Amino acid sequence: MHLRTQLARLILFTGALLLPTIGAAQSSRADLNKSIDMLIGDHVKVEHLLTDLQRSVASHNAAAVAALVHYPIKVTSGKHPITIKTPTEFIADYDRIITLDISEAILKQKYDALFVNSQGAMLGEGEVWITSFCLDKDCTRSDIKIGTIQSNTNLKK
Repeated sequence: MHLRTQLARLILFTGALLLPTIGAAQSSRADLNKSIDMLIGDHVKVEHLLTDLQRSVASHNAAAVAALVHYPIKVTSGKHPITIKTPTEFIADYDRIITLDISEAILKQKYDALFVNSQGAMLGEGEVWITSFCLDKDCTRSDIKIGTIQSNTNLKK
């Protein structure tokens, strides 16, 4: 029994040492930029996309927000997900997609506080994800766009 206790403590201790390095917020802007460059592609594009998104949401510019999205996109802003296939559909459904909680998450997000992992850069508590997308079969060309929009309101209740 004593051996099991020591082994359990060792596992917990090792996990505690590794946890800060796995998907944790970066400690400096330079670290964040390196993480984005490595995992998404280009930190300058991500920062510009975030700034453009915030400016467009603040001014309720549906067309400008639609231009930042990768299509088709599955959006979960209510109880049931919907698939938006084109910028025109996005603009028509803008108020259903960019709900108050999603808008607040976008507007409150600071670049230096982005959470970054292999899936992209997360805004808020996962309401929006900025992701890299391949533009050709071999992924020699890519683009950085919004790949996920989802409301977490139902999850918080």
